[in-house]
Amino acid sequence: MTTASLDFSFVASNLFADEAASAQVQQPDAVWYERQSVWNGYEQYHFTIANRPAYLVKPKSVAEGNPWIWRARFPGFHAEMDLILLSKGYHVAYVDVSNMFGSPTAVEIGDEFYEYLTTDRQLARKPCLEGVSRGGLFVYNWAAKNPGKVACIYCDTPVCDFKSWPAGKGKGLGSPQSWQHCLQAYGMTEEQAIDYSHNPVDHAARIAQAKIPLLHIVSENDRVVPPSENTYLLQSRLAEFDYPLEVISVKEGTEKSNGHHFTHPDPERVVRFIEEHVIKSMKQ
Repeated sequence: MTTASLDFSFVASNLFADEAASAQVQQPDAVWYERQSVWNGYEQYHFTIANRPAYLVKPKSVAEGNPWIWRARFPGFHAEMDLILLSKGYHVAYVDVSNMFGSPTAVEIGDEFYEYLTTDRQLARKPCLEGVSRGGLFVYNWAAKNPGKVACIYCDTPVCDFKSWPAGKGKGLGSPQSWQHCLQAYGMTEEQAIDYSHNPVDHAARIAQAKIPLLHIVSENDRVVPPSENTYLLQSRLAEFDYPLEVISVKEGTEKSNGHHFTHPDPERVVRFIEEHVIKSMKQ
């Protein structure tokens, strides 16, 4: 594995590796979930949506309006904000759309996941979308299709154009194997993918029109997902519509990760951003 492939092996050996140290309790008589475990001291309920594994982490005391965070990819990475928000009564939800790179199929799975949580589980109609790395492809593509269903977007070193990663057509390292998986997920040839105009950076007009609050964090020496080809490109396109994208800039990520990973400098700032806009969205 290489850092350029964004496998985050240092976070988890598999999708739900952080459960390994958790007490797992089988629930044969469960009505809506398949099994229950414990995630960082909170009840975690596992279920299946569109044949994909999913889970919901429940706060000990639910906040008014049933607010929630929707994590996209690498749900254990930089989870400091999620833990703070859980303590404040937010749910944390996740559906596995790995190796789909924000494709239309992934977005359709997201639609089903959202409908289930907001209808059957009665969570708030507007969650905060959190996208880590390649998760940026999913959150922005889902938001572009469902702009009225998003309270805000927070992204951590996000991929905003698959031509940057995994294709590696710019300054970034790229990942040939992941690029082939990406092409398969979209059902496109490389030539078609290069001409594709529905990446997150292409959604600036729609995001600006919907007035979705945005916050990213990036490292300036990221050689895997260069900010200039992703976050800052999206920011410049949003500026054409007079719409802001707030960015927390970290000077340097770790050398081992090619600049892609770092210690989060200000989780509380992210929490304030999410709380402000989630609460505001529930009053609209």
